[in-house]
Amino acid sequence: MKRAIFVALIFSAVSCAQTELAPTPPMGWNSWNSYGQTISEADVRATADVMAQKLKAFGWQYVVIDEGWYVLKPGGDAKLYQFRMDENGRFLPAESRFPSAKDDGMKAIADYVHSLGLKFGIHVIRGIPREAVAKNLPIAGSSFHAAEAADTSDVCPWNAYNYGLKDNAAGQAYYDSIAKLYASWGVDFIKIDCISSHPYKGAEIRMISEALHKSGRAMVLSLSPGPTPLEKADEVAKYAEMWRISDDFWDHWGVWKGHEWSQGLKAQFENAAKWSAHQTPGHRPDNDMLPLGYLGPHPGEGEVRNTQFTADEQKTLMTLWAISRSPLMMGGNLTKMDEATLGVLTNKSVIALDQQSHNGKQVINDGNTVVWFAEGLSPIAGYVAVFNISDREQSVKYSWKELGLAEGARVARDVWAERSLGKQEGVNLKLAPHACVLYQLSLLK
Repeated sequence: MKRAIFVALIFSAVSCAQTELAPTPPMGWNSWNSYGQTISEADVRATADVMAQKLKAFGWQYVVIDEGWYVLKPGGDAKLYQFRMDENGRFLPAESRFPSAKDDGMKAIADYVHSLGLKFGIHVIRGIPREAVAKNLPIAGSSFHAAEAADTSDVCPWNAYNYGLKDNAAGQAYYDSIAKLYASWGVDFIKIDCISSHPYKGAEIRMISEALHKSGRAMVLSLSPGPTPLEKADEVAKYAEMWRISDDFWDHWGVWKGHEWSQGLKAQFENAAKWSAHQTPGHRPDNDMLPLGYLGPHPGEGEVRNTQFTADEQKTLMTLWAISRSPLMMGGNLTKMDEATLGVLTNKSVIALDQQSHNGKQVINDGNTVVWFAEGLSPIAGYVAVFNISDREQSVKYSWKELGLAEGARVARDVWAERSLGKQEGVNLKLAPHACVLYQLSLLK
């Protein structure tokens, strides 16, 4: 009974926002952190099984295949990759890895995911395959050909599979054609890459959004990578349901030696704070995936490993993502998920914070301690999250008034410890390095 009530609360926002594809932050799993470009159909089905059995009841629902599902033999020199493509220049799943895709693309896999009560997504690189342009293939559903659509001067600086698309009728026709193909497969979620940073491509964001809306199927649009320019906040919110606020986020606190471009947890506090004012219903800044648990057998970056985040850092990560209302996309291997990781992902109060709170914002950052506050859904008066972002133990003491709340005592519950603290006049505690506390507040009766 309690589980049924919890699930009903998580999805209660849907009834009052039917026009939004993602009225609450999407929750799911993405293959990149664990499989890179090597994921297979068997891996996808096994992951979906675990999600249905262990996570669906808590609101997790998307199973997303990341980059390279059309690569015949991933690994080695990417310049030598061969792709599976149809006669209209659209990538198709590699049969060697997705055997059910011989005739109907990802449809059989999507059908299986849907049969479990889940949703299915894929990753694409913006633009049109260079091979399609070299062959000047016809664009499905139009009189155009690939050469008319392609901007051959525009190649993604970190992925050379495609050319960018011109902002013309031929370019729009190509995006329309892939959107219709994905709709026929039963896709629910599109992550499109090399479009919101490195470089920012506003015209192509508009074009793919228009194509999805014309496809006949509701598909969430996720923009990658970051950092999306803050000055483009209104534009991306107009066209997409979520967009990345940083470069790829991985399991390190500060700088990752040899991977200096990678986003660490400490630096993500600043990004989350500056984007907090740009949350709107159905449109969310995205803090990126959750590299928790086992990252293997072929992680998109680094060696096979268990997450390098400590237990405290994992709770800090989940708390920051939840109070900033980021989408929650697990990146670790679900088929090898341990009980500790499962516990981090299924704390009902943390999920409710992510799915139901509003007006979350940073109220204090003194260089050592960060404090966020978010309003709750009645009878919860709000949430206070206190983070130690320093490398030393910190003593933290603030009255509710100092945090911007009205004076007076409140009943506090420690969410991660799952215990009531009774009547409190404010925050008064010590925090270990990189640790946090999350209080759920109720007014005195």
